[in-house]
Amino acid sequence: MKRLDSSQKVRIALDAMGGDYGPSVVVEGAIMAAEEFGKQVELVLVGNSRMIEKEVERFKLKTAPFEIIHSSETVSMSDSAIQSFRKKKGSSLAVSLDLQKRGEVNATVSAGHTGAVMTHALFTLGRLERVLRPAIAVVFPTEKDVTVILDVGANPNCKAQHLYQFGVMGSVYTNTIHEKSNPKVGLLSIGEESSKGNELTVNTNKLFTGSNLNFTGNIEGRDVLTGKCDVVVCDGFVGNIMLKFAESVGGFFRSQAKRQVGKNILSNVGAFLMRPALRRVREKLDYAEYGGAPLLGVDGITIICHGGSSPKAIKNAIGVAAVSAADGINEKIKNNLRINGLTGKQMKTEENDFSIDK
Repeated sequence: MKRLDSSQKVRIALDAMGGDYGPSVVVEGAIMAAEEFGKQVELVLVGNSRMIEKEVERFKLKTAPFEIIHSSETVSMSDSAIQSFRKKKGSSLAVSLDLQKRGEVNATVSAGHTGAVMTHALFTLGRLERVLRPAIAVVFPTEKDVTVILDVGANPNCKAQHLYQFGVMGSVYTNTIHEKSNPKVGLLSIGEESSKGNELTVNTNKLFTGSNLNFTGNIEGRDVLTGKCDVVVCDGFVGNIMLKFAESVGGFFRSQAKRQVGKNILSNVGAFLMRPALRRVREKLDYAEYGGAPLLGVDGITIICHGGSSPKAIKNAIGVAAVSAADGINEKIKNNLRINGLTGKQMKTEENDFSIDK
């Protein structure tokens, strides 16, 4: 992932109450980020100030390396996304995004309820010019490097125009954050031929084929981890299933390895010798290495972290937010949508076609 240039400085709000572990993980991640990024990244932690200060005390610091802004409410994992936006205006998530809306911070990071983060971000910050649907993008490790997959849950139902814009936004993100020039874009389908797939993928393939993007054609599920392309495009229904399946793979292999290792002494010796290699594989599969998932297409920078994020994951998500803001990723997306955008007719018929799940 790209690093900040020495001259770049950004200010980032953290939803300190979001996630499964609340401020304990966010505070530790923020301290790690402050140590790594120094004065280039100013952090603002939003949440219950007493709880945040109590966590800071654990590290025996004279002063916290970030600003603390008190908020009176918290969006829980069980809250309705739309109701939390309407009724919890004083939540740590709402206050964090309001700071960004007012220009007091450049980005927001939250490990809270994904639906709530998406809803609050969309209604607080709005959509970028020409964007029909914001999309959540995640990084998958591959045999070659990494690939960016979107959408992974924001849009279960899509049209070809939406998937096409996901390809444009994913290409910009991959170029900006992962420094890949002219990223290869692939469309996830059930066959490589342009005629394969459902009506959605066939129509999307036509849009990609007629564009200036580096479109490599349809790819199949088996191609994702080989690194055949840098950006994988799919609807949020398929993407979310793929993401949840991928999250289970690491645990499955660990449990199987432990079961086999315990069978005999030779297996134990082999496992000991393989430990360094297995550690590297585990690190590559660890979501914490890649930070959070950006919600691309909103008029601001919003990074959504896994609910069970570790401090390392929070720290890396801050890094993603910082580079996204400092390098002006949204301006790049707007410029690319002008160059590789949909026709006026397509925009007119699609621009208001968006709904938020309750």
